[in-house]
Amino acid sequence: MINIALPKGRLGEKVYNMFEAAGFECPSIREVNRKLIFTNEDKGVSFFWVKPSDVAIYVERGAADIGVAGKDILLEYRPDVYELLDLDLGKCRMAVAGPSDFRDDPTKTLRVATKFERIARTHYAGLCRDIDIIHLNGSIELAPILGLSDVIVDIVETGSTLKENDLVVLETILPISARLIANKSAFKFKNAAIRTLTARLGEQVETRKRETAVAAQS
Repeated sequence: MINIALPKGRLGEKVYNMFEAAGFECPSIREVNRKLIFTNEDKGVSFFWVKPSDVAIYVERGAADIGVAGKDILLEYRPDVYELLDLDLGKCRMAVAGPSDFRDDPTKTLRVATKFERIARTHYAGLCRDIDIIHLNGSIELAPILGLSDVIVDIVETGSTLKENDLVVLETILPISARLIANKSAFKFKNAAIRTLTARLGEQVETRKRETAVAAQS
């Protein structure tokens, strides 16, 4: 049995569709109920929904054999897991944003508001830039508007929230997407099953990329 942690929300639903198309379906997961775990013994899979930021914890600790987590979570918390596949879903970017008229003064310490402290520190360390991290858990966009910070480091999907608050992307740090991850011990002892599942998911990713490329050319 392969235990799979799925992130709650729209991303998780898209990911489950991929598992289903790969032949690892579990019909009970689509039923309206309060169950927490959904199992299909015939297919040898068991799914459960968790908060997106918790998926990596379940996988690292062995409660799940595999799961799907954003690249941002993997970079920020660095769980001890294997990253198996870029699912090419949940695509966005980690970016530096601030007021459109912001001009960085390298003679001053840059105040950076973010909940992604490790990513921000790594980025600015590469630029040899002195920063002051201000850790916030929500409404990050408020920080530069109220003068708490000079810029923010956060996930940007469409940019509409930034635009509505008179902020702009100043710099893209890296692209973000959903990744299939595996517990290291499970990958060793359930290797054949996990590799088969990964390969089937990978085929879907490649097919989607080809269809997107063809659509872009037409």
